[in-house]
Amino acid sequence: MPDDLFDAAATARRQRSAPLADRMRPRTLDEFAGQGHLLAQGKLLRRAVEADRVTSLILFGPPGTGKTTLARIIANTTSKHFASLNAVLAGVADIRAQIDAARQRLKHHGQGTILFVDEVHRFNKSQQDALLPHVENGTVTFVGATTENPYFEVNKALVSRSRIFELQPLTEADLEQIARQALGDPDRGYGRQNVVLAPEAMAHLVSTSNGDARSILGALELAVETTPPAASGAIEIGLLEAEESIQKRAVLYDKDGDAHYDTISAFIKSMRGSDPDAALYWMAKMIYAGEDPRFVFRRMLIFAGEDIGMADPNAMRMAVACAEAFDRVGMPEGRFMLAECCLYLATAPKSNSGFAFFSALAHVEKERTEDPPNALKDGSRDKKGLGHGKGYKYPHAYQDHYVPEQYLPGGMQGTYFYEPSDQGYEGRLRVRLEQLRARDEAESIEKRVRRYAEEDAPQATGTETSGESEAPEASGES
Repeated sequence: MPDDLFDAAATARRQRSAPLADRMRPRTLDEFAGQGHLLAQGKLLRRAVEADRVTSLILFGPPGTGKTTLARIIANTTSKHFASLNAVLAGVADIRAQIDAARQRLKHHGQGTILFVDEVHRFNKSQQDALLPHVENGTVTFVGATTENPYFEVNKALVSRSRIFELQPLTEADLEQIARQALGDPDRGYGRQNVVLAPEAMAHLVSTSNGDARSILGALELAVETTPPAASGAIEIGLLEAEESIQKRAVLYDKDGDAHYDTISAFIKSMRGSDPDAALYWMAKMIYAGEDPRFVFRRMLIFAGEDIGMADPNAMRMAVACAEAFDRVGMPEGRFMLAECCLYLATAPKSNSGFAFFSALAHVEKERTEDPPNALKDGSRDKKGLGHGKGYKYPHAYQDHYVPEQYLPGGMQGTYFYEPSDQGYEGRLRVRLEQLRARDEAESIEKRVRRYAEEDAPQATGTETSGESEAPEASGES
């Protein structure tokens, strides 16, 4: 017999006083709403449950999507003994007690055991390790339920021995079906009462439940139980009663879980895609759910450098200014700074040319590092003895403030890391840089070497200087 959590007699005793969400739990797969990708006719999980061939598995999904309910259905259909633990309350001793009982059951009665662990991500490493060998040798069939990604929160060895089934948030059609089942069920719901739920009230309950069956059933229960009957005897629930019964939308957002990373990812990708409406939406979801605005600003600062860069150099200044202004103002007025920064970044021209740094870094990591060309070295100390800085051409002394020079080590001449885009301000930079590179390439390395050898001192056409410490001589010759 299943333990108290799934004991039918215990369930019957508390039926009248139990919350509606508990009373309306599906008892069979046919009553189960949603999760068609797992439980439709012919699907693997449905076939396993109906054939009583459930192997170790982990049910992963948001709250209110039916993980515990599905475990109860397994308990009602299996010929194995069904035992359960709640990871919040259980310790290693509880695990060992269940394992010992399962071992004795198998030895003396030939009956296997399904061990259901609710909120399995709450088990620490030692608790999960205590369970692992007995799952591996078949003493128990493990069924876990978790709202957290098991690939990150559950022992990798335990995950590798289990099938992962991901439950999705319920659709609006699923939620409406659940609500109507509760209104029509005469034994567990409100089928014996004359409850009239206005269409707009149903629509509001469905839209604000955010894919959570428990949420819509809790709101429906509150609305029915607190609304006095009309003169006709009917309990009439309109939009006002629905709004009062579910005052705030329950946004799924765990700062340490998948929802956090998925939402910030959607926010960044929306800005990168130049969609200000989507960017505002995802940012609003984060702020509404209690995310630290400074975290959002940090990501926008990174975005300004990574995804906009030189296409609009003002983007970084805007992000810094908005972040500093937010620190002075705080919430709730600081939301204007969040909005302004988000809108500016989303609508700015985009360029990821800043990744040129990582190309240069990869070259440094892989190739032999060379010294700077002699002309670029600091001549303030070793100019006389070693000739450092000799032959350096001061660009400001030439037309267009530019003169062809060997700035890279000799073996790297013609290597380009920075490839400017054609977007925004960077598009103008691209034209100028292409012109300069063309001029630079026109003068071969051999010609430069020959010219440097012939020039021992500044000529009338140029200026030699060892760096900023030396005052440049006036010249205008290119």
